[in-house]
Amino acid sequence: MPADRPKPASPTSAGGAAPCRLTLAPGEQPETDLEVRRSHFLARAERADDEDAARSFIARVRSRYPDARHHCSAFIVPQPGAAPGSPAIERSSDDGEPSGTAGQPILEVLRGSGLTGAAVVVTRYFGGTLLGTGGLVRAYSEAASQALAAAARVSISERALWEVRVPVARAGHLEAELRAAGAASGALAVEGTSWGASDAVVLLSTPVGGPSPDDLIASLTAGGAKPAPVGTRLVESPLRPPA
Repeated sequence: MPADRPKPASPTSAGGAAPCRLTLAPGEQPETDLEVRRSHFLARAERADDEDAARSFIARVRSRYPDARHHCSAFIVPQPGAAPGSPAIERSSDDGEPSGTAGQPILEVLRGSGLTGAAVVVTRYFGGTLLGTGGLVRAYSEAASQALAAAARVSISERALWEVRVPVARAGHLEAELRAAGAASGALAVEGTSWGASDAVVLLSTPVGGPSPDDLIASLTAGGAKPAPVGTRLVESPLRPPA
């Protein structure tokens, strides 16, 4: 298998915010079947957040089709504990096909997709006709492309968390104003409100690296409240499938 290669930086959100990671949605994805001169290339993509998950997925596909001769694969997964945008781990396997005709083409398709935390396995049932080196490269590339096109995708971004403490009597109105502001900007989100006897705490999130909500809170509370940073968390958002 090839050595690890650094991945290009992940896409960044507007305003210079922290990079997000594009990956597949959790759960089982559709399987595709590409027929080329009576050979069948069964392809499936799956979310894999680390190398162990990727190898487990490959093993499951192999056990599902034990009579197939080739289970060619590739995956790109994040380094353990790495933030979105960090260099990734890349692996591929030809699994008995001529060197460079299967695993590497699948990996190239994965690279082109911009996904990290994803694995693709293409199982081949031989149809009796040799495809040649170029034919294999094209078939495995197309099979991988079909599997990724059929799979649901999400973006993972790191968001900063903020707490805003206000009197209980003001909290409901402030939360509604913040939700409206978030809907208008597409950046700020209200994560919830904790209610106490006299005070309430509204929890907000914004993109890491983006503007703080200080000015907005000051405007909405006439300077009576200030957001306090309380850490970050990763948030997954569904994406429309590629055209």
